Amino acid sequence: MSERERPYDVVVFGATGFTGSLVADYLTRHAGPEVAWAIAGRSGTKLAELIGRLSTIEGGRPPRGALEADIADPASIEKMTASTRVLVTTVGPFDEYGAPVVAACVATGTHYADITGEPSFVDRMIAEHDAAAREKGLRIVSCCGFDSIPADLGTFFAVSKLTEADADSATDDLQTSVRGFVRTRAEFSGGTWHSAVKAMGNFRRDQKAKKRAGRRDKRSSTRKVRGEKGKIHRDATLGAWAMPLPTIDPLIVLRSARALDVYGTRFTYGHYLQSGKVSKVVKTVVGGGAVFALAQLPPTRKMLLSVKKPGAGPDAETRAKSLFTLTFVATRGDRTLVTEVAGGDPGYDETSKMLAETALCLAFDELPDAAGVTTPAIAMGHALIERLQAAGIRFAVVED
Repeated sequence: MSERERPYDVVVFGATGFTGSLVADYLTRHAGPEVAWAIAGRSGTKLAELIGRLSTIEGGRPPRGALEADIADPASIEKMTASTRVLVTTVGPFDEYGAPVVAACVATGTHYADITGEPSFVDRMIAEHDAAAREKGLRIVSCCGFDSIPADLGTFFAVSKLTEADADSATDDLQTSVRGFVRTRAEFSGGTWHSAVKAMGNFRRDQKAKKRAGRRDKRSSTRKVRGEKGKIHRDATLGAWAMPLPTIDPLIVLRSARALDVYGTRFTYGHYLQSGKVSKVVKTVVGGGAVFALAQLPPTRKMLLSVKKPGAGPDAETRAKSLFTLTFVATRGDRTLVTEVAGGDPGYDETSKMLAETALCLAFDELPDAAGVTTPAIAMGHALIERLQAAGIRFAVVED
């Protein structure tokens, strides 16, 4: 079946889960009449219940179909991916459940996006599917939630603004440096707690995956791109304390920087958690260090996992009080620019919005010439920034 003959533009896999249902809710409220979209998951009963709930949203456009698909049934996964031009999934952990979906998308010629924050999964998908996806002209885009759209597109936005003032600066042998500083106020679910504990337990494996991905990207890039070896410090520009934040975000930012001219010929990126009080930094370091140490051993990791059980996330009232801000301090030559990406609840409301807008962007927008297992900035760039701005996520220059 050719892409034009497929019945759906977008399918949301994992739609009956907590985050997946938020993606479905967002599309019901915001997808235009031209969008043919569907939901997918293991349980036909739960899918029918979800369609029933979505159909009660006043003025909404609920999904046009529901597809039963199970990771344990490869034929159902391939049938699902073959029915749509774009497949987005919230079914994790992706190290356990993601690979068959990516493989099916590549086999059926379907664009793909997810919300993983797992470096080992991204590394595997690059190794196993990048060449085939490039050959077919497919965009396989991981990390399309809070990990790592704000960091990736925020850095892309910052260096683009630097270049706007001097178009030649990106090709000069000037050092471009960006530091991203994260602030959040949010409550996370048991599922997020489990993902965080497992990530800590897999820290060494993930560090190896980051290095492999970095070496692979360097072989295809003429730019000198590196991650900053961060340390706890007080940032003079922000007047705040900062501590290194070892998430997947720097890996994604550096992959974009190696591929895109706008980052310049020499580029560094540092990723930090921002705090106004040194006492909070100390508390975070001590508490985080203790959890990290306990996560290394199976018995104590099991104990940590028992603290919170996976399930529903925070309610709508709690999410409405949540927010995030990423501030970027970007320098090139003698110029410094401060930019910001900001929004509401990072883990759920804004992540579901980011994934939904990614799906619509991949399905309908005029995009850069890019293919393969790639990043949001490489695959969509300004087109996705414009969508997210229209959806209420702020990208702005705050100091020039």
